Amino acid sequence: MWTRDQGTTPGFVEQARQLAEARAVIGWLRGGSQTVQQQALRDFDQARRNYFTGSHRSPTWRKAGKHEGFRIVGSQAGRVEQVSRKWARVLVPKVGWVRFRVSRPVPEAKSYRVNRDNAGRWHIAFAVAPDPIPAPRNGEVVGIDRGVTVSAALSTGELLACPGLSESEQRRLAHLQRRLARARPGSNRRSRVRVAIAKLYARATARRKDWVEKLSTDLARRFDVIRVEDLRIKQMTRRAKPKPDPARPGSYLPNRRRAKTGLNRGILASGWGLLVQRLEHKAAGRIEKVNPAYTSQMCSRCGHCVPGNRESQAFRCQSCGYCDHADLNAAINIAAGRAVSARGDRPVRMSVKREPQLTTSA
Repeated sequence: MWTRDQGTTPGFVEQARQLAEARAVIGWLRGGSQTVQQQALRDFDQARRNYFTGSHRSPTWRKAGKHEGFRIVGSQAGRVEQVSRKWARVLVPKVGWVRFRVSRPVPEAKSYRVNRDNAGRWHIAFAVAPDPIPAPRNGEVVGIDRGVTVSAALSTGELLACPGLSESEQRRLAHLQRRLARARPGSNRRSRVRVAIAKLYARATARRKDWVEKLSTDLARRFDVIRVEDLRIKQMTRRAKPKPDPARPGSYLPNRRRAKTGLNRGILASGWGLLVQRLEHKAAGRIEKVNPAYTSQMCSRCGHCVPGNRESQAFRCQSCGYCDHADLNAAINIAAGRAVSARGDRPVRMSVKREPQLTTSA
């Protein structure tokens, strides 16, 4: 809608003034909460700023049934009452008192947001930044190696797996996906099947978030320093690029796309990024990121580093014969802050494999 020959587009202040004029004329617009409408304009203004700065894509229209949610700010956000130990209620403008189940003590917040997920469940979130968990000051250091088979391996010897869907739930998911493929687009049956699939995915997401929250809280309370691999998860989960066949124009060579898709799903289902994100929130200033290069190939006992040391999930050093779980061995190296280069050198000021150089006078 904007071109270079036009003037500046109205910002949030000008749009808020236009909203007040429109509410005075249009009855159905006046029937809604002005706070909710102003916050929607504020969200649009922020999305537009992000687009012009190049950090986000162009703003899109909100869709009914998909982007269902609103935010309440100001004094109206403080109208919350505790009904019982597990239930409370909030006075939503233009709606009335709405009960919600309390998952934690309700804090004193200046704003809250109500949204609806894909499974049709409504949630309320109060905007309060909790204080970081204080360090135990015991001098303990832990290293975390993240994987697919073992979601998180600790240098203390713990092997943890992120919970997901059970076998029966996976069978039901496959059955629903087959039903979805046979359903007619736009039919009521297709809508019901989509909601059922969304509920299964929401259940897996809730289990993953619960596991991450409990694990991050436990680690922040037990250790002073937490070391993790500095992984680029966004680049690691990119889909495989097609390989053109030079002998046959227009054809492509096998690129193991299905295997890469399965690996990407395994990485995302293990909650790698969410775990580190919550650790940085709860143990602020105590998270150290280590270069992940060759941490799974280097022996944690003698430091010998060759690709043959790792045998799938088993680790056997070809130099000293040390045997252990591969992820546990990598976690010990991460806890020690060890990383090696492509030649197998340790990060010292000068490589121990480099020949001494003659110094020359000026």
